Amino acid sequence: MGPEGLRRATQVAILNANYVARRLAGHYPVLYTGRGDHVAHECILDLRPIKQRCGIDAEDVAKRLIDYGFHAPTMSFPVAGTLMVEPTESESRAELDRFIEAMIAIRVEIAEIEAGEQDRNDNLLKNAPHTAETLLARDWPHPYARERAAYPLPSLRERKYWPPVGRVDNLYGDRNLACSCPPMSDYALGAGGDPA
Repeated sequence: MGPEGLRRATQVAILNANYVARRLAGHYPVLYTGRGDHVAHECILDLRPIKQRCGIDAEDVAKRLIDYGFHAPTMSFPVAGTLMVEPTESESRAELDRFIEAMIAIRVEIAEIEAGEQDRNDNLLKNAPHTAETLLARDWPHPYARERAAYPLPSLRERKYWPPVGRVDNLYGDRNLACSCPPMSDYALGAGGDPA
């Protein structure tokens, strides 16, 4: 990249982070802003006030972003209960706008929960991500429409990422480790300690 390329990449990364922060500031609190409400190369969205109001946390938003076709940003770093959005210099304006549109749409879904229009525990965010298998099942046990779960924005009808796995119980997984390695008996030692 050389000195000029590195300088330009840094400038664009900072510009991208500030663009995202400014566009989302009316929807989510942005932490660690400096002079002129600028951020560095990342913006940190504070979801703690939302969790206090309606129980939706950073993980719920991160999982719902998968339904919108995004890999979740860094969660709870450097502050628990936040999302750290770190758009690099390689992100196009169109991709930044697509992300911002998704985050604003998710904020609308959160507002519905806050207003009591969606169930606090059985909603688009708590059940995200929604897999094709779940959406195509004969029975739909949720109070919201399948279509809204699958296609939260019209643009997703043309280009949709289908997550292969729905939400897992993180706490259960942490406490009940399932090793997918071959059993130790597959590594039987032969004479002299060499594998058989």
